[in-house]
Amino acid sequence: MKLILSTSNIMSGGPSVIRRPTFEKSNTELTSSLRANFTAHQSSPTPLASTTNGTSIPKPAFKSWTTEEEGTLWIPTLTPSPLIEPRESYDITVKLFYLPNIPADRRCVQTREAIDLVLKELGMTSIDLLIVSFPGISFDADDEESDLEESPPASNSDDQSQDTDGAPEDIDTMITTWRTLEKLHAEGLVSKLGISEFGCARLAKFLPQTKVKPSVDQINVRDCCVVPKPLILYAKQQQIELLTHNDCTNVLPRGTLREILGSGEKGVGVLAGEGQNGAERLKGDVEPQWVVKYTAVVKDRGVVESKGYFAVAELRER
Repeated sequence: MKLILSTSNIMSGGPSVIRRPTFEKSNTELTSSLRANFTAHQSSPTPLASTTNGTSIPKPAFKSWTTEEEGTLWIPTLTPSPLIEPRESYDITVKLFYLPNIPADRRCVQTREAIDLVLKELGMTSIDLLIVSFPGISFDADDEESDLEESPPASNSDDQSQDTDGAPEDIDTMITTWRTLEKLHAEGLVSKLGISEFGCARLAKFLPQTKVKPSVDQINVRDCCVVPKPLILYAKQQQIELLTHNDCTNVLPRGTLREILGSGEKGVGVLAGEGQNGAERLKGDVEPQWVVKYTAVVKDRGVVESKGYFAVAELRER
């Protein structure tokens, strides 16, 4: 079964001026926003509220606030929030996180599905910028060549190995994925393309093989990154805009997703716990597939009207 998790518009409390900085990491923002949206859609205001005599109220059955159709479970039931102004009034940016341990040959379908979900949510027909994040890539401002080194090996622990970023992919695999993005660009669904965590060495190998060059390269700011001068000069030469970000590559580890959907104190009761009756909850192993973040900014006012996430996972029987 496919699981589609959504945060809805996390700016629903009011638009945010984009120049106001936010330092909340994407994984924290994603998980807290998912929990908040799930709670808002449940029939009970608090999943484990206590009655006056101290007993606990059971969590509402997940079927009361989710929708299942054709082998897909929407968590919660999808209620799109279309943008209210004409398309030309917005800058719409989408960042797609490809997750570790997921075969790259699934990305053609995944990418189109992610774009379709965002367009449906926003009621729009195209996006301005699509940035992709490949698993296992990190940027080190102190070492220009570090962007081509492999990540350290994962721990032998089963759960930890499922939640690590893994080793970076080779350039050929990235280019195969990039061809899907170039098709979206050719179809007019995406105006500009971008990548994340690419230093000079990786860019030099990547760019000659592209038909549509990335317009943007995002660099992580987790270490108060000062972008190296060689990268600044190379990006300027290639007409690539350098941007900073605070996102995680593995934005939704498997263990985190199990906790959110599980039957524990911090879960929403979609998945049955060990030894629990599965009649009213789902059983199986949950495997995150991809996460997408979208932001719609009103150009002339510089405010974020809509921002949110979708996450897709597969539930497989044990």
